[in-house]
Amino acid sequence: MFGTITARDLAARLDSGVENYVLVDTRPAESYDSWRVTGAENVPFGPAEELDDEQRDRITELANGDEILTICGKGATSTRLASELDADGFSDVSVVTGGMRAWNELYETATVETASENLLVEQFQRRAKGCLSYLVGSERAGEAIVVDPTRHTDQYITTAAEHGLEITGVLDTHVHADHISGGRDLANRLGVPYYLGEKATERDLAVDFEPLADGETLSIGDGEIETLAAPGHTTEMVAYRVDDVVLTGDSLFLDSVGRTELEFGDEGAETGARMQYDTLHDTLLELPDELTVLPGHVTVHDDGTYANASPGELVGTTLGDVRDRLDLVDLDEETFVERMVDNVPAKPDNYETIIAINRGVENTRNATEATTLETGANNCAA
Repeated sequence: MFGTITARDLAARLDSGVENYVLVDTRPAESYDSWRVTGAENVPFGPAEELDDEQRDRITELANGDEILTICGKGATSTRLASELDADGFSDVSVVTGGMRAWNELYETATVETASENLLVEQFQRRAKGCLSYLVGSERAGEAIVVDPTRHTDQYITTAAEHGLEITGVLDTHVHADHISGGRDLANRLGVPYYLGEKATERDLAVDFEPLADGETLSIGDGEIETLAAPGHTTEMVAYRVDDVVLTGDSLFLDSVGRTELEFGDEGAETGARMQYDTLHDTLLELPDELTVLPGHVTVHDDGTYANASPGELVGTTLGDVRDRLDLVDLDEETFVERMVDNVPAKPDNYETIIAINRGVENTRNATEATTLETGANNCAA
């Protein structure tokens, strides 16, 4: 009889570095090529297929006597393959329950080192998508705010409670295009304010929020969170500076800046690119080089690896480091705009629907539909 493991079990095995298994991904090659678990091997296997000689030989070669783990989109086809392998005499086979959908909902956390003993900053990493969110707290005051929460909101409440903190506000840096925000739901659940940049008033949002103007501050204990208007990726994009860290959302990543056509459309991408250029040079790069940049995403490659860290390691570095590694910094405005407009990557899956949901003009019927909409890595960088 074949066994089962959870997505969390798979993550633990992957992170341990012990290579005593092979992970067989049964999805079609196109799905596998675009987004997969690190180290997975593709053996396409359809829901109505029976194990043929070629597939059997390929899996035998890949396993080389090691345990076989199977994974697919939702867990159905991989379960069928595991059953076929078990019936065919393979003795050590397990299915990753929930498949890539379950993998897409795993989180890791990392603690941000700050200069203030009173300031707590926890980074939440949505492992497969690369979405980053934050709990920022004053341990002296026992207060915290959440920045860019995903729809899996229990983790923020639990982490705050573990540190003896009460969440007093929820902030989004912008209207997200690659994942469903948990911002307003978390704020409503806790009965606290939900904040967006003031330009969000111009985007026909059907949700209640408190607008934050450029330079406006929120108190957290005896400290302050400063709002920095950072348009480009979207018109209402803001960054938040807290002591020696700056949470940049999708205005600045560790290796790129936010793409500009998801709100503006292809015809308006140049307008967004000029906004992005001004934001980069007149706002973000004017900040002190020693500030720690905490972005809204980390690049997740097709093979599941991170561009600038590993899962569970902090995705963040000094602004000076970002300045040194970002070739866009040295471009004049016209060349920058040309680069942004001409080198546009594939758009995030279902981005128009996700934007509509985050604007409050559409809704998901259930968690399964939300999971389907969000499946895949983020793709918000230029």
